[in-house]
Amino acid sequence: MSALRERIASLIAAQGPISVAQFMTLALHDAEGGYYATRDPFGVAGDFITAPEISQMFGEMLGLWCVQVWHDQGQPKNKRLVELGPGRGTLMADALRAARVAPEFLLGLDVVMVEASPVLQKAQAEKLKDCGARIRWVTHFDDSLTDLPLLLLANEFFDALPIRQYVKTARGWCERMVVEKAGALDFALAPAPTPSAAIAASRAAAPDGGVYEVSASATALTEAIARVIAEKGGGALFLDYGYGEEAGYGETLQAVGGHSFADLLAAPGEDDLSAHVDFAALAAAAQHGGARVYGPRAQGEFLADLGITGRAEQLMKSNPDAAQGLFAAIERLIGPQQMGNLFKALALLPPSAEKPPGF
Repeated sequence: MSALRERIASLIAAQGPISVAQFMTLALHDAEGGYYATRDPFGVAGDFITAPEISQMFGEMLGLWCVQVWHDQGQPKNKRLVELGPGRGTLMADALRAARVAPEFLLGLDVVMVEASPVLQKAQAEKLKDCGARIRWVTHFDDSLTDLPLLLLANEFFDALPIRQYVKTARGWCERMVVEKAGALDFALAPAPTPSAAIAASRAAAPDGGVYEVSASATALTEAIARVIAEKGGGALFLDYGYGEEAGYGETLQAVGGHSFADLLAAPGEDDLSAHVDFAALAAAAQHGGARVYGPRAQGEFLADLGITGRAEQLMKSNPDAAQGLFAAIERLIGPQQMGNLFKALALLPPSAEKPPGF
């Protein structure tokens, strides 16, 4: 048993079953054994590959999106560009390079990386050391990021935020908990149903055994971001795998290690944990924060409208030997059987702003 698994087992022995959300937080962010706190999980040598690592074109499109949103809102002199969960810094490096087409956008730009992992902060600093922009790091989105027009990017960030799971039973919606049985971690249902009338009303048609997943941290963060954008201007763009109004009643929590699915509870801290993003819930939170919401829209359609295929053609002309790799990258990013349909794009803008590109 790993040291983190032992600590989780000891915690359960001391206080009783823990929620799925608490388990996810420990498994991903524990300072000594958490997945993100102790390693670089990205790329072929890691556990998964994200869109910015597939092709430079992805980050370039998002950088140009930010420039256009800024331009449409009157080009405010002071502005802030923020990325949530910046990985290795690849997306931001590509976005800033593309933004050089508008040098005035980069003047005085405050670039902030929201990253809790010391390992990944170091990788990001190395990647961005020659980007020419002033960059700083914070561990979470806080009040220091609320005083300027905000341009925010979040790619595959919300899927890793902790969720609670509720299961429909004959006695009502019961929360799924993590317990210890015979020396191993396991799932069990809380004996008493949750008192939440909101869950019961919104999921009344669920069959017995149906699962409802909710992330309070995701909706609270979205509302906070929306409030800044509604009051100060700017725009936010979330890209992730998930669902909109068509949410079903199945669970989506999964563990991935070495580019393959893994047992959720077997090795906390060794595998990535994530769940499909409830974009309908994020949209509702953003509207509550005062922002206008666009999407969710399929990532493939969004990137195609931004002109990613034209960018690929430019790169092929300048480097014909790279054509095969560029074709493969485009297919992976926008193909309906790849990331094109599963991944969604959601945008938050001030109520008075023009419709953003890609929507």
